[in-house]
Amino acid sequence: MGLLALDLSFSSASSYRPSFPRNQHLSSFNLRFPGKEKDGRIAKSRISCFSANVVEKRTIVKDKSVSVILLAGGKGKRMGASMPKQYLPLLGQPIALYSLYTFSYMTEVKEIVVVCDPSYRDIFEGTTEKIQVELKFTLPGKERQDSVYSGLQAVDLSSELVCVHDSARPLVSSEDVEKVLKDGWLNGAAVLGVPVKATIKEANSKSFVVRTLDRRTLWEMQTPQVIKPELLKKGFEFVNREGLEVTDDVSIVEHLKHPVYITEGSYTNIKVTTPDDLLLAERILNMNSVKSPA
Repeated sequence: MGLLALDLSFSSASSYRPSFPRNQHLSSFNLRFPGKEKDGRIAKSRISCFSANVVEKRTIVKDKSVSVILLAGGKGKRMGASMPKQYLPLLGQPIALYSLYTFSYMTEVKEIVVVCDPSYRDIFEGTTEKIQVELKFTLPGKERQDSVYSGLQAVDLSSELVCVHDSARPLVSSEDVEKVLKDGWLNGAAVLGVPVKATIKEANSKSFVVRTLDRRTLWEMQTPQVIKPELLKKGFEFVNREGLEVTDDVSIVEHLKHPVYITEGSYTNIKVTTPDDLLLAERILNMNSVKSPA
């Protein structure tokens, strides 16, 4: 977030247009308009404006500075299929490859660390002629946080951001990824999310309503979740030492009391968990005429 403060000094001038040096980045500046009022004093008016877009060039995520951890080791039991859901065909292509291709075509990404069972490794290795990023592989852990930790061990030490994504979310867009990468760089940790649409109620163990939550403050979390590697490592040290379990990646740094920014994403970035989700993903792809790489 940037604070843009304009100190406007003016009187009778109405057509004066100030000029600024090209490529100059300023957090505050003064504009002085010529002319005086009748009493000989210059009238002053201060205007303060807040702008999320006033940032230094350094806040732009650099090319080849991001390591993606693609989680593809889940069992997918709720799908009821003979193989994990991320490997089921979606319009003729394994679900997991959709997001892999999306990340691989982004200039910010230098490598993709695939966390998967070795028996499915060949699915990803078959893409090497179509992508221009390095592929690495690590073994999944018992829980999600164990798989993320496994992937983190393979991340290039020079990477400036770690981007963790569920391979069962095939429809994430590069535009949303770019937004959350930028917010992750600015804030240290960021996550894609969408405002909750439905009314959410808290219930007790006997299924009676305890209270109705204010949905204006509720967000549904998605992936990718972007964290600076040194912060993620520090978070893992804490949760491992305390024996804590987390259900998503930014929760790890939340335990450090570090702020996490929510980047508004898209409702189409669904997680394919059930057969109905698979049908919905097909409809979205058909509607948007998304084509897989040749």
